[in-house]
This record gives sequence, C-alpha cells and structure tokens, in this order.
Amino acid sequence: MQIQYKVWLEKDGEPILSLGKYLLLKEIEKTGSIKRAAENLNLPYKKAHSYVKLIEQRLGKPIFQRHRGKGTSLTKEGKKLLETYGRILEKFEALKRELEKELSI
Repeated sequence: MQIQYKVWLEKDGEPILSLGKYLLLKEIEKTGSIKRAAENLNLPYKKAHSYVKLIEQRLGKPIFQRHRGKGTSLTKEGKKLLETYGRILEKFEALKRELEKELSI
C-alpha cells in the first residue's frame, strides 16, 4: 500500500499550477525555450504554449519574458511561483514519508 496525493495551486477557484504544468515550467526554465521543453516532455508545442498563456492569464501577470530569437526566461513572478510550488511538493513528500514510516505502509 502507498499514500498518493495531488497538489495544485488555485486562484479564485481556478487551477493555476499542477504537477504537469510545474514540470513544463521547470523544463522551460532549464532549456530557455517553450518549443524545446515541449519536445523534451513529448507535449505538443501548441498545448505547452496554451498552458503558459492560461497560467499567466489566471495569475494576471507574466511568468516568462520572451526574448525574440534568444529564448525565454522566468520573470520574478514566475520564479516565485515555481519556488512556492516546489516547496509545497517537498513538504508533502516529507509528510508522506513520515506517515508511511509511522503507519508501516
């Protein structure tokens, strides 16, 4: 038996960031390109681009700054979003390990 969980961030009842979108944003941060990130994650470019646009729309702020011909970089808001979600995941993972140990599962 194993404990499972799902974590997402919402704003005004609308989902902003889930694990899949978090991994996409991390990959964009790493590669500097939505297109390369989408390819690396076997995700259609159009879908990846729409995820980024939806997140920005729901946040009301850009999370990436696009540099024509030079890729994409995180804005201050984008860095904060990734850091926050990453810290939440770490806390959930720690709690999961603690509970599995305590409950011997």
